Amino acid sequence: MSLKGSLTVASDKSITHRAIIFSSLSKGTTQIYNPLLGEDCLSTLEIFKSFGVKSHIENNCLTITSPGIDSFEIESPVLDAKNSGTTARLLMGVFPYLKKPVTLIGDDSLSRRPMRRVVTPLSQMGARIELKEEATLPAHIFPSHLSGISYVLPVASAQVKSAVMLAGMLAKGRTTISEPIPTRDHTEKMFEDFKIHYQKLNRVITIEGPQMPQTPGEVFVPGDISSAAFFIVAALIVPGSEIIINNVGINETRSGIIDVIQSMGGNLTLLNPRYFGGEPVADLKVEYTPRLTATVIEGELIPRLIDEIPILALLATRAVGTTVIKDAEELKVKETNRIDVTVQQLSSIGAKIKATEDGMIIEGNPMEDFCEAKVSSHKDHRIAMMLCVASLLLEKPLVIEDVESMNISYPDFLQHLQALSEN
Repeated sequence: MSLKGSLTVASDKSITHRAIIFSSLSKGTTQIYNPLLGEDCLSTLEIFKSFGVKSHIENNCLTITSPGIDSFEIESPVLDAKNSGTTARLLMGVFPYLKKPVTLIGDDSLSRRPMRRVVTPLSQMGARIELKEEATLPAHIFPSHLSGISYVLPVASAQVKSAVMLAGMLAKGRTTISEPIPTRDHTEKMFEDFKIHYQKLNRVITIEGPQMPQTPGEVFVPGDISSAAFFIVAALIVPGSEIIINNVGINETRSGIIDVIQSMGGNLTLLNPRYFGGEPVADLKVEYTPRLTATVIEGELIPRLIDEIPILALLATRAVGTTVIKDAEELKVKETNRIDVTVQQLSSIGAKIKATEDGMIIEGNPMEDFCEAKVSSHKDHRIAMMLCVASLLLEKPLVIEDVESMNISYPDFLQHLQALSEN
């Protein structure tokens, strides 16, 4: 069964989160075209709705009308980020500015994820944030007067960088943020869209605060390369496949998967490169590649493809040779420990893969058959979609538990995969 045809994948989750945040902080009405309305982004939207922000969706356009952050009304002091780490970490940079204390909570998974990395710089700015002893949610956040600081990110994290940028935007004085390795720059692009002045030179961001975002009226969200990754890999490894994925964001801070696939000899071509809402996009043509070669994924590549590592691990099982993934400790603190869960689930269907302290080692063989097994996503959306792609290589059905976790980032994933299969 090959995959044929074209599709438009789910819209970019990172950009949608930020579009909702900036539109809600701005006074006035903003139209967000082609938003992702998965569970994570809806968590962000629901928090702002509780502040008096109005929204409605029509014809794939999310319209947000906000009184502006200075006029927010706090209906409930308890704010639920549910499973969304982006919601929790970015909004920690905003909540100290509110006029009343709030408590930020999350589901069981999010409540195990580390928050100290965000709270540390915000506390240096004057924020008063109280976490549990384990430095996890719930977070009690109190009204604070923030002042700018100079901060060097100890780890490459776009979420931490974005939280400090948002706090610096609202703080008094100059905030500088230095990042050791480039991370996704959607917050910087959103600063430009919403008329927040900043400078960026040699990985150092400088913001003079306070500044209030001003709505541009419209924001356009491209397709998510992290969602496209599953179809890219599926087409590369399922014999006879040839697909085109339309309007995919290829921001260089996110496009590491394209570099890796090209280094492995994969048949992937960028068609019609252009700009869409300030972000670079292209249509991706992907064809079955019977002989992929192993590679090493490390260093500055990792932040550019951190969310794609589980599906790249599956791709590596079909490549000739040994693929090594390292410098990816950040995977341990995602929705699951994605190093261990990826290795466990792929091992259960017969892949030769083992975990290391900061990644994994995969012995690839394009001719090796996978075996029938019962597997689980462990309620991690990216593991669930990776396992669905792996099932295409089995003759018998693969039983996947907790597949509904895909609703977090790609509610239509199975429908899109089935449509390509039926073509």
